[in-house]
Order: sequence, then structure tokens, then C-alpha cells
Amino acid sequence: MPLRSASARSSPLRSRLRAACVVALCVTALGQAPASTAAAPAPRDADLRDQLEQLVHAPGGPPGAIAVLRRDGSTDVVRAGVADLATGRRPSPDDHMRIASTAKAFSGAVALSLVDRHALRLDETLGERLPQLPSAWHQVTLRQLLNHTSGLPDFTESAEFLSILAADPHHHFDSRHLLDFVADRPLNFPPGTEYRYSNSDNIAVALMAEAATRTPYEQLLRTLVYRPLKLRNTSLPQDWRIPAPYLHGYDVTPPEPPEDVSEALSASGSWASGGIISTPADMTRFIRGYAGGALYGRNVVREQRRWIEGASEPAGPGANMAGLAIFRYATRCGVVLGHTGNFPGYTQLIAATPDGRRSLTFSVTTQINQEMKPDLLSRLRSVQENFVCALLNRSGH
Repeated sequence: MPLRSASARSSPLRSRLRAACVVALCVTALGQAPASTAAAPAPRDADLRDQLEQLVHAPGGPPGAIAVLRRDGSTDVVRAGVADLATGRRPSPDDHMRIASTAKAFSGAVALSLVDRHALRLDETLGERLPQLPSAWHQVTLRQLLNHTSGLPDFTESAEFLSILAADPHHHFDSRHLLDFVADRPLNFPPGTEYRYSNSDNIAVALMAEAATRTPYEQLLRTLVYRPLKLRNTSLPQDWRIPAPYLHGYDVTPPEPPEDVSEALSASGSWASGGIISTPADMTRFIRGYAGGALYGRNVVREQRRWIEGASEPAGPGANMAGLAIFRYATRCGVVLGHTGNFPGYTQLIAATPDGRRSLTFSVTTQINQEMKPDLLSRLRSVQENFVCALLNRSGH
């Protein structure tokens, strides 16, 4: 499919990016789309490829898709479409990509590792660790931040934040001061009384980790997550660039041709909430260790898996429940743990069995969520559930 030149699409791209950013970043927990309940045999790899191809060719579908299934020592890669419309290159497990809100699992990994080391406590409050934040927020605990019951107002809903982003998508935000955009607002509800997905939660988690250790969050990621899990191509940048080679992300809004928005936004405006860049191969290593509890002891794992009502954004396959920076996806074939995310150009799912032995990384190169593309999201979730069934080698009858 042809791409318009940068000059030809500059003005439309900016307005469409603003709309996309509002949906990608200003997320509120929406009602879950109905999960597929039809019984079917466990799909074979050929069936899975066909399903990905159909997703790629659906109206508004992604130009590219790649799924990595890791099962007891063997790896299968299923892909469809292209990584780059300009060259026709196929997606690869070593392609870099924006991981969107699956980055929230990384901030969870840092915080829970510090809890395991007794550097943080789950009942520790913002007031104890970050007294400079508004006093109205001081009773919010680390646990409530991690399971999105804090009530913190979402900084990405700030009119000032959105105005800056719309005027200059490459604007360099001070990531440590993103919460300043909503510092004049009260909590949305008393802490612990409701579930509401908020990007502010994970910014506050990262700031608490920095305050507890006097170490930059980026260094904590390297020490507590990248090195233990052998992540070789994962980073948290401050600019808009993505290392080559990368999966190009597209705004797909028919009848307009796809627009490449891979490098349209600065990662500084999402930081610990969604700014990480990684690869399908690294994300596979991450979710196997993270969901499997490899980074901390059993007591912390037990606390992480205290499930409450709540869905990831966008909703993952099957019935969703929320834990501490992780979600439980109960599909017709069994349970996996993980996280989803969406961002202009990308939609992500990472999931693994609770023992970490089997995992699925599922990446598509356009933004799909309940508000923008509800029908396509329902289809996506159905396909993801079939991949989970293949991962678990179960039919779902």
C-alpha cells in the first residue's frame, strides 16, 4: 500500500495523531469486549498463519503481525504482512518496536523486586516516599498504584499535556514531572475503592523506586530486569527514534492509505507508563521470567497474584482480572498471565503460563482498542485466544 510523503501528510497526521494519542495514552478501563466462546480444535501453525493473514487484510487491520510461541524449549514464529510497507520486509523476532503499556509490567518488575529486597513496601504511601506530591494523594499506596485502584488522575488527560503534544509530537517532556500536569486535581475516588486504569500510576511507581534507591529508573531497569532476564535489545529512550531494524507502526484509517507513525512521538511523554522499546525475542524472555516469578520470592509472587476485577487496556483474551502490574487472562483453554498495550502504530500482548514455561508474544503494527476499532478488537482477541489454545495444546471443547 502506498505511503504519502511527509509533506503531503503533515497536517492530517498531526490531527490524527492527537486523536490517536488521546486514545492510546488517556486510557480508562472500558467494558471488556465479549470473548470468543466457540469451541474449536487447538489451531495448527498453518491455521494460525491463516488467522494472522486474515487479520492483516481486515478493514483497518495492521500492515504486519508477528507472534512468538515458546513451548517447553521450542520456539515457533508465526507472521503475516510486512514490517515495512516501503520495502516489503517481513517481520522478525529481532525487530525493535514500541511495547506500549506492556512497559507497565516492567515498572511492576522493578517495584516488586525492590519489595522483595525490603527497599519498598506494598503498603508504603506516596506521602512517605514522595512528600512533594500533592497532599491529597499522600495516602495512596504502592499496592494501589500497581493494581490501578489509586484514584490518581491521568496526566495524559490534561489539556495542557495534549496541547503540547499536538503542537510538537517530538516535544521532550521532563519525565520526572509528568504528574505536574495533574497536580492541581484531587483523586478520582478514595484509594482502594475502585479500579481505573491510569497512566499516572506507573509514573508514580517509577518515582517511588527512584526515591527508595536514589538510582535513576533506567538504571534500575538494567540492574533488576534486563540483566537477570538477559534482555539484549530493550531500552527506555527519551526521544522519538527506534533502533533499526524495527517494525514500522502505522495509522490505518481507511479510506486513507496507512501512515507511518513509528517515530512520530517522543517516548519522554510516556516514560515508565509506555516508553520502552524492545523486540519480540526480548519480550518473550521478559514475560517468561516475569509471569513465572523468576525475579522475586514466593511471598511477593503471592501478593502480585491477588486478583481483583479489572481489565488491561485493551482487554486481553478471555476474562480479565487485575493483579499487581499483571493481568490474569482466563481463556476457554486455560489461564495465562500477562499484559497488553496500545500506542499509535502498535498493539501488544505478552502472556505466559504461571510457571513461565510457555509464553506468547503477539504484536501487530497498528493501534487497536475498544474506542477506535471495537469490531477489530473483538476479532483480535478471538485470534489471540486461539493462539493461547495452541500454546497450551488444548482444543477448548
